[in-house]
This record gives sequence, C-alpha cells and structure tokens, in this order.
Amino acid sequence: MDRVLVIACGALAHDLVRVRDANDWHHLEFQCLPAELHNRPQKIPAAVREKIRAARDEFREIFVGYSDCGTGGELDRVLEEEGVERLPGAHCYEMFAGSRAFNALHEAEIGTFYLTDFLARHFERLIVRGLGLDRHPDLLPMVFGNYRKLVYLAQRDDAELDARAREAAEFLGLEYEKLQTGDDHLESALRVRVVPVNDAA
Repeated sequence: MDRVLVIACGALAHDLVRVRDANDWHHLEFQCLPAELHNRPQKIPAAVREKIRAARDEFREIFVGYSDCGTGGELDRVLEEEGVERLPGAHCYEMFAGSRAFNALHEAEIGTFYLTDFLARHFERLIVRGLGLDRHPDLLPMVFGNYRKLVYLAQRDDAELDARAREAAEFLGLEYEKLQTGDDHLESALRVRVVPVNDAA
C-alpha cells in the first residue's frame, strides 16, 4: 500500500494536481474539502479529522494540505492527536510566496488582503457573495476597512486572472500589487513531506 493521501483545501486542488502531474508523483491522491470553509475556519479541524479517520486504513501515509488557515492553532491540535503533518506556515499564501517573501510583504503592509489564482477566479462567489457583500454592501467597510493593499500571488501568468484580481482590488478600494510565484514553493513542500526519497531526485 504505497499510496499517499493529501487532504487539502479545495482552493489548492488544481495547483496540487498540476504539481503532481508535472512530477509524475502517481502515488499521491487528493481529497479536497470545500474552499468555502475558509469563511468558517472553526469548522476546518473537525472536517479534516473526519477525513483522516475515514481514510486511515487505505493509505500508507496521510498528509494535510492546509496551513493554520485561521483556526487559531486548533487544526494543529487535531493533527497532533491524529499523528498527521500539514503544510508549513500560517496561511496558504505563505506556501505560495515562500516564507521570506510572504514575511516581507506582511512587514511592509500588515493590512494586506491576498488573492491566489483560485481566489481571483472565484472572488465573486467566495468573497462577495460568500461574505454577503452583494446583499449588504454596508458590510464592506466593516470587513475590509483595515486593509490597504491587495496582493495577487499569481501561480500562472494569466491576463484574465490578472484582470479579475485588479477588479477585486478596485471593488474593495485597495491598492493593487501582483507577485508572480509559480509553483516552486508548493512543489518543495510536497517533495519534502510526501515524496519518497528514491522518487524525489
């Protein structure tokens, strides 16, 4: 039983599959939870635990494709109890940008809202409708009033996604910045944690 399961956020699904297929890591399988859980992070730990327990007897190893993601350490507590590791960092944004670049962005402007390719594509569904901003526009300054900048962490060079990210920044009334990240940091995280040594070269 050589299969390795990655239980991941739905926001990472396409990126994880792209990295796996580019490296022929055929032993990796993914089960993804809804990306909408990011709007209710308190539900993430229990949902991850349920997935782990349901899959434990089917895979050689289980790994979690979440960062802390706003759970306030609760996800780490669950993973310690279950004996499962996760991706490094406090946010998936750190995983895409790399810790050094992400920390520099955070220190330069703590009031930064981040988008990935997935969030740029689904901004309307996950942010506007997901937070009720379409029905209650008066919530916009309450939710985003402390933000000053939107940084788009782009995994791919895509003009359409760039345009959507710019529109998102305009909608939120934030300064716009784009950082091309690629998949290097995500690939490194997977290579170190879930790729056997004889396959990682």
